[in-house]
Amino acid sequence: MAVKHELENSLLLDDDGRTRRTGTLWSCIAHIITAVIGSGVLSLAWSVAQLGWIAGPVAILCFAIVTYVSVVLLSDCYRYPDPVTGTRNYSYMDAVRVNLGKTQTCLCGLFQYLFMYGICTAYVITTSTSMSAIRRSNCYREKGHNAPCEDVDTPYMLIFGAVQIVTSQIPDFHSIEWLSALAAIMSFAYSLTGFGLGLATVIENGMIKGSITGAPAATRAKKLWLVFEALGDIAYAYPYALILLEIQDTLKSPPPENKTMKKASMIALFSTTLFYLFCGCFGYAAFGNNTPGNLLTGLGFYEPYWLIDFANACIVLHLVGGYQLFSQPVFTFVERWSSKKFPNSGFLNNFYSIKLPLLPSFHINIFRICFRTAYVVSTTVIATVFPYFNQVLGLLGALNFWPLAIYLPVEMYFVQNKIEAWTRKWVVLRTFSFVCFLVSIVGLIGSIEGIVSAKSM
Repeated sequence: MAVKHELENSLLLDDDGRTRRTGTLWSCIAHIITAVIGSGVLSLAWSVAQLGWIAGPVAILCFAIVTYVSVVLLSDCYRYPDPVTGTRNYSYMDAVRVNLGKTQTCLCGLFQYLFMYGICTAYVITTSTSMSAIRRSNCYREKGHNAPCEDVDTPYMLIFGAVQIVTSQIPDFHSIEWLSALAAIMSFAYSLTGFGLGLATVIENGMIKGSITGAPAATRAKKLWLVFEALGDIAYAYPYALILLEIQDTLKSPPPENKTMKKASMIALFSTTLFYLFCGCFGYAAFGNNTPGNLLTGLGFYEPYWLIDFANACIVLHLVGGYQLFSQPVFTFVERWSSKKFPNSGFLNNFYSIKLPLLPSFHINIFRICFRTAYVVSTTVIATVFPYFNQVLGLLGALNFWPLAIYLPVEMYFVQNKIEAWTRKWVVLRTFSFVCFLVSIVGLIGSIEGIVSAKSM
């Protein structure tokens, strides 16, 4: 019987002793879309408005191409030394550790988890503005467009935080496939709504608003800051390189995981970039220089009220899943590190079985409950202190773009493929990395200036 039990358990494990991976091309696409189409899509119309009709769409396409290049480089790092038959790296930090050493791993961890934490904070801000927009939309419907319907976002942040405290108790990344699928559907729903409303408004106006140079600003310096901030916002709209390997670790093999990831990324990025162009360009065409910072919550649209409410409800549901997609890797890292550091601690390692009426039994861990609750509370508190949508997105996008999406994947590619200095491929990728570094710097400067200006008002 013992032999039979071991055999049955072995059938549920992969070759590395972990629970058998069951992820497919379609579950991978759902994870990617959930990660990519987040709150960033809502700021793209504003970004196109700052850049103008030529630079805006070109910038979106360029960031999409750069993101796919990053995916191609990074997906081959899931296994080491061979991208198909080598030993698995379960996370971005594992890949950096085996390829680049301890120092680079520490820098990677700092940027990666800081950015994930920042995204969760941004999702709290975005969700609260969507919930507030629903209430204001209903107020305008009852009292008219000129009614004083302004609202405070803080209560909605607290509600979203309470929901995340509960959903954060989901054990791990492998347990949220259903949540990613729901979130992906919601993201398509509100993106299509934003595109449809923009198109309808353009038709109603009978003209395409906007200009080649974009929205004017009070001074040339202010215009420059806004352009820089817009680049940061677009960079934020493609944020999934930092969790790519975690998503790839859910895939079953064969076929090779890197092959599935590249195919899934191509499909997901093509789809999301089309949505980005539609939402960004039609939003700008509809409102021109008056394009709001958040297309659906800035109430550039007032009617139909039910559709605005539906789109904002989809945003809320999507970000419930999106928050988990970016917080689960942080939870996993902290809990594994703590368990290894203090293997004899009952507080860290003991699980207790709980059975509630009408519900299946489940296991709880006291440290998991405490840490995850504190994490959610802290992101909620920071969101209430800095509730600046466009500026926070730009700052996060600029911080993540070069170090995590460009620099480290390029360096790991050099090591894994033994690329020698000053060869043609080395020069091309070094130049590519340097140009992206400059884009990150200008985006960071513009976003910091925006936050300082907003805070001082």
